[in-house]
Amino acid sequence: MTACSKSDDPAANNITLRFNNTFKDTPIILGGPNDADATVHTSAAGQTHRFSELKYVISNIRLVKADGSEVGYQTDNLDLGATVVNQAKPQTLEYVLQAIPSGEYRQIKFGLGVRSALNILDEAKFPKFYAEAGANDTEMMWEWGIGYRFVKIEGFYDVDHKKLSVHTGSTVEGEKGDHKSYTQGVDAYRDITLALPRTAVVGERAPRITIRADFDKLLSGRANTIDLDGDIATPSVHTALNMMLFVDNLGGDGLNDKAGMFSIESVTD
Repeated sequence: MTACSKSDDPAANNITLRFNNTFKDTPIILGGPNDADATVHTSAAGQTHRFSELKYVISNIRLVKADGSEVGYQTDNLDLGATVVNQAKPQTLEYVLQAIPSGEYRQIKFGLGVRSALNILDEAKFPKFYAEAGANDTEMMWEWGIGYRFVKIEGFYDVDHKKLSVHTGSTVEGEKGDHKSYTQGVDAYRDITLALPRTAVVGERAPRITIRADFDKLLSGRANTIDLDGDIATPSVHTALNMMLFVDNLGGDGLNDKAGMFSIESVTD
């Protein structure tokens, strides 16, 4: 989408996306193993766990009209059209789409992660997103790889507070710094499609869409019920096969499930 200013098109307006991170119906509160305020969750397999860190990347945002036509929002520009949602930073839980063309929108699509064409740590091309994703308190880059992390969760599980560490992201093979040599390894990017419960009318109005991310799906997803043990609790340093169990739970399998952990809570004017 080529963004236009309100002076060029007075009917254009903003849409605010608000991300509500929950475990089932309970808002997530981060904390350490002994923090009384931290929310404690129980999986379908009966394992208790809590999160000390929760982050994920949203990109490739598109709005869909009733006729099926799509309006993309800076889909090829990570600086302007992607964000890191960080539960520890309330300001990142809202993301404003600016100067959206007037119209009636029935669906929203977005990527959980970064699609392969842009999943290269290119500081010169996207300096803002590179800094946002690579900051010391974010660390949404693979230390050993060429691309971005898509989801980063740290925490503890079971009564003895074993370490829980779930990092997802696509892998790129090739010679670091030589973009021509890069080929796709494991593709952990997921395209999310959500129907809106009511039409988002843009023009005189500036709608607000609240998107729930239910992290009950981390271990108790439609695709997989995961029972944590020493091998699968830290997929970031184990096999890609283990990692993909979490990817399909959080982002759907892309075939039968294109929503994963996401749903629309509300659309308001």
